[in-house]
Amino acid sequence: MDRRELAGFLRSRRERISPADVGLPAGPRRRTPGLRREEVAQLAYISTEYYARLEQGRAPRPSREVLAGLARALRLSGPERDHLHHLAGAPPAPRSGPSREVRQSILDLLHRLPQAAATVLSAGFEVIAWNDLAAALMEDFSAVPRRDRNLVRRVFLGPHRDGRRLYGLSDADHFATRAARRLRATVARYPADPELAALVGDLLAGSARFRELWDSHDVSDEPTLVKTFRHPVVGPITVNCDVLDITDRDQRVIIYTAEPGSPAEQSLRLLSVIGTQRMPVG
Repeated sequence: MDRRELAGFLRSRRERISPADVGLPAGPRRRTPGLRREEVAQLAYISTEYYARLEQGRAPRPSREVLAGLARALRLSGPERDHLHHLAGAPPAPRSGPSREVRQSILDLLHRLPQAAATVLSAGFEVIAWNDLAAALMEDFSAVPRRDRNLVRRVFLGPHRDGRRLYGLSDADHFATRAARRLRATVARYPADPELAALVGDLLAGSARFRELWDSHDVSDEPTLVKTFRHPVVGPITVNCDVLDITDRDQRVIIYTAEPGSPAEQSLRLLSVIGTQRMPVG
């Protein structure tokens, strides 16, 4: 436990938060920047005396419960929470499972890309956010059970709606191979997550191909930069595929865009008008 560094870190985080940030009145006689020590203590559900001793470098090592309360009260980011634990001599415990909470700024980004189909995937391959064009290109994710939003489950076990495997994806076999390898690495990061364990159990029981890939113990993951979707209304759409990693939440933003002036761009424009409706063909 580094008492001196811990004290300075707590003080610096306290001073950057305004009372309004945590729903407290500023008051007419506030002489110090940020929150008062007693306010942090109240928000963290610990005594003011103990918190004061932490900032003075005189307190015994805080428990994990106290550290969780301090992280919440001081509105620490993920890296800041980890840093707090290390300073206190209590390295953070591994996350029990992949995060499904998408940052608001990422949700805003998805909806600011009207000409791109964009989704957010959890580390377990669940589609946890999407924009309107992604729903039109693949499916209305809000209308299907959460279980069916998992892409690795879909590619190996279905359902394959309209006779299309994984939304008519041209490289579905290649995606399946990459997904199995990436899922093995995810399970190693979250060994105690019951949902991941259940998913792997279902895949092993239901897919001989998955069992073969799983038994190989491969974890390499090569990106695919171009994909073709076979859409039931507008036909084949070839798009660029770019991936942005959200490292602090172990999530990925998948963005599909068409080459300017290409038939695929025209198809995406049509899909943006059609939305998730089904129009008669021919």
